[in-house]
Amino acid sequence: MILKKELSIALNYALNKGFQIHPNAFKFLENVDVKKLEKIIKEIVREKTKQKSYQINQDDLEVYLGIKDDQTLQNDHKILFDPTLRITTGEGVKGYNALFSSRFNKLKRIISDRPESRMLKSIASVKTAKTDDDMYVCGLVTSRSVERNITKLVLEDPSGLFEGIVFDNELQKTAGSLLNDQFIMARIGFGKNAGFIIKDLISPDVPDQTSNRSETETYAVFLSDLHIGSKYFMEEEFTEFVSWLSSPDSVARKIRFVLIGGDLVDGVGIYPNQDKELVCQTIEEQLKKVEELISKIPSYIKIFIMPGNHDPGRRALPQPAIPKKYNSGLWERENVFMVGNPAVVSLNGVKVMMFHGQSIDDIVKTTPGLSYDKPTKVMKHLLRARHLSPIYGSQTPIAPEMEDLMVIDDIPDIFHVGHVHRAELDMYKGILLLNSGSWQKQTPFQASVGMTPNPGIALMVNLKTFKVYHENYNSNILNNILQS
Repeated sequence: MILKKELSIALNYALNKGFQIHPNAFKFLENVDVKKLEKIIKEIVREKTKQKSYQINQDDLEVYLGIKDDQTLQNDHKILFDPTLRITTGEGVKGYNALFSSRFNKLKRIISDRPESRMLKSIASVKTAKTDDDMYVCGLVTSRSVERNITKLVLEDPSGLFEGIVFDNELQKTAGSLLNDQFIMARIGFGKNAGFIIKDLISPDVPDQTSNRSETETYAVFLSDLHIGSKYFMEEEFTEFVSWLSSPDSVARKIRFVLIGGDLVDGVGIYPNQDKELVCQTIEEQLKKVEELISKIPSYIKIFIMPGNHDPGRRALPQPAIPKKYNSGLWERENVFMVGNPAVVSLNGVKVMMFHGQSIDDIVKTTPGLSYDKPTKVMKHLLRARHLSPIYGSQTPIAPEMEDLMVIDDIPDIFHVGHVHRAELDMYKGILLLNSGSWQKQTPFQASVGMTPNPGIALMVNLKTFKVYHENYNSNILNNILQS
């Protein structure tokens, strides 16, 4: 048998490293693209040297080229929380009373892990207390105002309202960053003029923690805001990325999960004159297109899809999964899991909290120092508040649920958010924060409000090491975009 020159160079490399080549691998290698040969052999040699296994056979090549699933990679998943089946909307005022009562009770239970909570008193009992000692109260922030360098806060618990004054400069900064309807614990004392002085503010926050890790180097891809159906959707680049998933690239071969954090489609009638910016005019057409693109992802990769504010179904939070009636084909795919917003999934034991991120709009508007350009700063805010959408009555619609499903009960290892079209990474108390950007170029609306997206970046996390990789499909963006 006469070997092609390129093939013999590649094989000599392996033989010189002490490898044996099984006869069934020869046949296979003859059909491989010569341009990729050397890279493939080097990659396999490196991997197998790690495993202390020095024979290359057809099986190795098939796994490497994505023809065959690598059985050694763990790919277990559990859906730990999905609001879809837990939604029980109340009626009007009664519903909202139940929602806020549920929020207060859940967050009070979370804060009761803190030593100070043993001294908590109800607001009603504090008002009648006769003591010079400091006391602790907790409640939801109903208003915050600043007059003559003094911050006033009003808190509410089931027993009543409390107004306190913050004098301390540092504490005024904390008070200034509190969101309406956010839960907080306050240390208070009596002032000279019989009013209350707030001496400390304690948020429920997440504790420092060591994160759960996967036993094997399995990778997860984080995407969001595809806006399929929009003429600004980067179809060519996204298709290129999907075909990369089947490539012999060493990272692509280890991907077993894809998580899409909402705004899968551009929707219909979401904003004025949207029809002029659509290439698919109906939801059904848009979702059909989604199915076409997703069907090209290798079937051994599990795909989790959550809705955003552009997707069909209920707009108010929490959102159930995209209804089956719009595209049963997506629901019926064995490797696709449709979840609501927010959701928590476990990937090889790593807990990922997914949230589309609608509440970022309200928080950026009302909190000094926060912007759309730095979404991970807002994500830290949400973790400190232990709530994904605290502000009621602003831009983000919140349904009057009998239970507040937006409270962050379970502490995640990875917090995945989209919505603002800005890919960004950070860490907070052992939690990997990840905003996965978008696959839609800047729209005229975004340009008009000064929003500059950095689309076309696919973020990938090694679930064993938490190292983040990215594939950049946007020629206008330098590769260092994610160094935060």
